[in-house]
Amino acid sequence: MKYYMAGIKGAGMSSLALLLSDLGYEVVGYDDAKEHRFTEDKLIERGIKIYSEPNDEMDEDAIVIYSPALKLDTHRELIKATNMGLKIYEYQDMLGKLTKKFKTICISGCHGKTTTTSMLSHIMEDMDGCNYIIGDGRGHGDLKSNRFILESCEYRRHFLAYTPEYVIITNIEMDHTDYYKSMDDMVLAYQEFANKAEKMVIACGDDQYTHSLEVNPQIYYYGLNDDNDIKATDVEYRNDGTSFDVFIEDDYYGHFDLPLFGKHMLLNALAVIAVCYYERMDAKDVAKSLKTFKGAERRFKETVVGNNVIIDDYAHHPTEVKVTIKAARQKYPDKTIVAIFKPHTFSRVQDFRDEFADALNLADKAYVMDINYDREDPNDYPDINAYTIIDKLKNGDYIEKGMADKLLQYDNAVLLFMSSKEIYFLEDEYKKALEDKINEK
Repeated sequence: MKYYMAGIKGAGMSSLALLLSDLGYEVVGYDDAKEHRFTEDKLIERGIKIYSEPNDEMDEDAIVIYSPALKLDTHRELIKATNMGLKIYEYQDMLGKLTKKFKTICISGCHGKTTTTSMLSHIMEDMDGCNYIIGDGRGHGDLKSNRFILESCEYRRHFLAYTPEYVIITNIEMDHTDYYKSMDDMVLAYQEFANKAEKMVIACGDDQYTHSLEVNPQIYYYGLNDDNDIKATDVEYRNDGTSFDVFIEDDYYGHFDLPLFGKHMLLNALAVIAVCYYERMDAKDVAKSLKTFKGAERRFKETVVGNNVIIDDYAHHPTEVKVTIKAARQKYPDKTIVAIFKPHTFSRVQDFRDEFADALNLADKAYVMDINYDREDPNDYPDINAYTIIDKLKNGDYIEKGMADKLLQYDNAVLLFMSSKEIYFLEDEYKKALEDKINEK
């Protein structure tokens, strides 16, 4: 069986391509983008062909899967597939078919779902194997496992296509304001999703909205507050990570050392530990595996150049920007914190301008790049740009590709490059300029 995947360079699509390839299917990809994307390397390693021009790979036996970023009635490849009478599935609908074939654990939430999915996949692979799709471009298929761990996105209610055994909800917060028009609408989407769980719901009890969910499955809450079912106690935030004990339904489960930073990472770990407990896994085995977890792709990824630490992070919502800066402070309390942020979507900047400014003001210096957009018309937002945020910053400035020299003034600093999109052009430019400056000395 052949799958022809249109928009394969997207993080979710590339993850699905990797999983299908591992399961033994032939996979061919198409993407409009001709430039190299970070998702391509793993696809190429698996021998998956990627086209950006018309090709003859879409034959009469192919099943077509397409990215939600593409339009079924206007995109050239999808019109061709329709005219050929092929089976065509949007990304989340194909995932929905897969979730019915496996014991599926869906990880949802406005923040933390990629790290939580990655952490749980890491532990389950160490135990007895698993299939997984992670939003950072990683996917894996295991023909011997009936377990499927799936990062589940709330955008346009896509997660309602899935049939989960477990539902994890890391938090509920307003986002995707181009689709969700109110917090009530967002909560209702999560409530409908939670009610699809066949076994149980595991939700962050420290979140202000999860307790308002009306669900039929058994729901267990995790967090730091005393009223949670899964609680972390004796927490120590150190510059080499976080240690804590875990009690579940008032019984001691075990001690854990997490090589990650910040309260948000501790909460992600609690969600994972809860699943392991209810799957009857030994706490010592879970602790051993957790200690070796290195984090998700593009989540607090560090590179040291001279006296400076360069951190690449996917943060694109104000809450994510805030916790990333706080985590940098925890690990590097004696360094200057410099934030470089590339916003994604005009609607998000328009609706969260004050929150972005508050978050970026936690850094010693903040730079903002032009807004990235792929599903909006900038003409609909004539007054929204990088300066919508910059003008609210205490110590802010504009930066863009080709302006990395602005960052060479910092020494003994942490430079946080934060975006869900292509900020690595500036990041790579800065790394090279810094290395050249060091070599000249």
